[in-house]
Amino acid sequence: MAGKIIRPDDNEEFYTDERCYILESSNSSFDRDVSIARARVEPGTTTCWHRLKRSTERYRIVSGKGSVEVGDEPAQVVVSGDVVIIPPMCKQRIENIGKDDLVFLVICTPRFHVEDYEDLEQ
Repeated sequence: MAGKIIRPDDNEEFYTDERCYILESSNSSFDRDVSIARARVEPGTTTCWHRLKRSTERYRIVSGKGSVEVGDEPAQVVVSGDVVIIPPMCKQRIENIGKDDLVFLVICTPRFHVEDYEDLEQ
């Protein structure tokens, strides 16, 4: 595989039913092993309970302050620099408890496919 530089366009950010904004940074057959997206949650917003069927997710907090719930564990506060590891089939949600947007990278292995996403609030 040859090297490649990807420059995501902020204008391609989109709002999801999960109640957050997503900007896909890298999710293609060029790099099948991993996907990377930027997630943004507005102040006072909690994402929907959901899980991924086959991917392990990692949230790398970039900025803001959140409260994350993973599985049946109690909620934990997360801040810039923290990494949250979420195994496949594990329910999860995150709340922005700060005054500014909560921004984090979502790194999935194997890469994210929409059919792997399961909304647990329907």
